[in-house]
Amino acid sequence: MALLKTTRFVGAQIDNFLDLVSNSATLFQLGMEDYLSDRISQFEERLNQIREVENKADDLRITAERYLYEHTLIPENRGDVLAILENTDEVVDNIKDSLMNFSIEMPAIPAELHDLWMQTTKASVAAVEQLVMAVRSFFRDIAAVNNYIHKVYFFEREADQLGEKLRRLIFAMDDDLSHKIQLRYFALHIERISDYAQNVCDRLAIYTIKRQL
Repeated sequence: MALLKTTRFVGAQIDNFLDLVSNSATLFQLGMEDYLSDRISQFEERLNQIREVENKADDLRITAERYLYEHTLIPENRGDVLAILENTDEVVDNIKDSLMNFSIEMPAIPAELHDLWMQTTKASVAAVEQLVMAVRSFFRDIAAVNNYIHKVYFFEREADQLGEKLRRLIFAMDDDLSHKIQLRYFALHIERISDYAQNVCDRLAIYTIKRQL
């Protein structure tokens, strides 16, 4: 990682951290598949795995941040790197929180929603995966960052469009309003995962411009 100008240690910490961010997105998608298929014990195991991933990601981020404060990264770059790590870590936190809310409330999701539900989930997960690639590129190949940021924006828009269709389908159902409102709440949770990825990319785009000046 040319930007860091320091030992391989912190580069390995950041690489491992980004692996965990990607893992959290994959576990979220698998958890949704388990939930919709009524494999509740397996769904709960996915939630436990995401909790472990979140804890490990926090530890790696803190270790990397401490090292960056104490060693040779020049101050103006150090602040950007710290912000990138903290903002990306929030994506993992929100993924965990979303799955935990499913575990707490256990919403009944009708079969006619399953297809759009998973399409929205996959679009949000794809946005997170492209975010991971964008952050990796920030350290390794700055010229490639904008390509991955563009893909994050694409999948965020896809998640928004699918999420709108999903919410319209929810409120078109012959069902109690209270249940519709609950389903709308959970549909928005899934959709907003891509929003968090986009928010990180908005900041990453600025840091990338600064590095290229």
